[in-house]
Amino acid sequence: MQTDVSDLDQLQSAYKAAVEDWIAAIREEEELASVNHSIAEIDKWEAAHFKEDEVRDRVLELKKQYEDALRKEQFGF
Repeated sequence: MQTDVSDLDQLQSAYKAAVEDWIAAIREEEELASVNHSIAEIDKWEAAHFKEDEVRDRVLELKKQYEDALRKEQFGF
């Protein structure tokens, strides 16, 4: 059974958007790593790391969905 190209387009778009969100989360974490060394700033930095980790997990899940759909389209499994 073939996957509809529009389904692949949606999966690809969702993956690419998630990657952009991940890049933004990485930049936010990096920016917070460059501030003064107060406890409040360290807490913000740590929170940014947790956010980056969550976004990364979403990227990996969307990548898997897209790759699975491509395999189904290209190889039938």
